[in-house]
Amino acid sequence: MSQDNIQDDQGQQSEVQFALHRIYLKDASFESPHSPEIFQQFQPQVALDIGTSARKVADDFYEVVISITADAKHTESSNTMFLVEVQQAGLFQITGVNEGQLDHMLNTYCPNMLFPYVRECIDSFVTRGGFPALMLAPFNFDALYAQKLQQASEQQPNIQ
Repeated sequence: MSQDNIQDDQGQQSEVQFALHRIYLKDASFESPHSPEIFQQFQPQVALDIGTSARKVADDFYEVVISITADAKHTESSNTMFLVEVQQAGLFQITGVNEGQLDHMLNTYCPNMLFPYVRECIDSFVTRGGFPALMLAPFNFDALYAQKLQQASEQQPNIQ
């Protein structure tokens, strides 16, 4: 558990507490609809879709989920080589932060902690399916969060 003292907006000291209570696989699937014929020609084009979500489950407890879909298609025939979908989750306890800090932690810090687990899970499914390893490169959750904030601000009506 991590504890830090920070000052809130009124200049008062508050104790920040952060703890990861559990990491768990929420949902996973693997499909290889054209096996074993697809193994004869291995020229994949992999498309990745990644997202995060967070929800409050109890006082100061939050579930954070990383959802990743990897869809590998044969470059010439467009046949699906494999499709893997994983939702890796974690249960976090966070106290002593304001709403903006909490939102930032739930969308950047927590997913960064979960990413190695989801990456290993995807790699395991792909190799068990008979394909070469698919090691995902590190992901910038700060950039994803900034994009999410920008989209939200663009959707806000301009009030004059």
